[in-house]
Amino acid sequence: MPYIETAIRAAREAGDIINQASRSIETINVQTKAFHDYVTDVDRASERAIVDILTHYCPSHAVLSEECGLVGQTNSEFVWVVDPIDGTTNFIHGFPQYAMSIALRRGSDILEAVVYDPLKDEMFTAVRGEGARLNKRRIRVSGRIDLSSALIGTGFPFRENDDFEGYAKVFTQVARRTSGIRRAGAASLDLCYVACGRLDAFWESGLKSWDIAAGSLIVLEARGLVTDFEGNDGYLDSGRIVAGTPKILGALMPILNGSAPVQA
Repeated sequence: MPYIETAIRAAREAGDIINQASRSIETINVQTKAFHDYVTDVDRASERAIVDILTHYCPSHAVLSEECGLVGQTNSEFVWVVDPIDGTTNFIHGFPQYAMSIALRRGSDILEAVVYDPLKDEMFTAVRGEGARLNKRRIRVSGRIDLSSALIGTGFPFRENDDFEGYAKVFTQVARRTSGIRRAGAASLDLCYVACGRLDAFWESGLKSWDIAAGSLIVLEARGLVTDFEGNDGYLDSGRIVAGTPKILGALMPILNGSAPVQA
């Protein structure tokens, strides 16, 4: 320890693969995993590059990745949690908002994190207890304290069994109380945008650990807060996450859990 340079190396290797593929998107083979859930040959190539580097330089660790599952030393206390392309739907449409996410987890703790946007060449990193950085420059969450002036990120439900009606009610209440809502389609980057002050908070449900493991540590190390919808720390397992500045998150939580009065 630390292993952050290994994760950065893996992210850059995968970023080169993704950038090269993005120049000829029309030739990419796209497969449907489930309703509105896709995987491409580029996801798999990015994953292979990341897993190969992590298992080579960290042979005693396990790797949990979106496409290949758990590999390596599967009984290890150290597990790399990997999303080779967060925002695959964006990627296959040429929409420039996607990243790879790499986090080192020990038990319930995320120790190190990398989220890399290869198009913008933005490398978000964090080591537990050492702060968060964007391209080696220290970052912090915004200082905004008034919900009415806050810009909030979210992710829309998109699976067949998701609670579209419940989400729509929350969305309406958040929209009426804030400066605006943005849905860009890559949770790892949304969390990093909270960490560097581009967003003041973010919420989404139905996520997997590889979507949020790295981004959650980056927010925490940027002096933000991260919880589930009930204000607890089970977001990696539940996939229900809220992140933001302390004041904005505090004002947002009652809306998300239904305890705030409804605004007509």
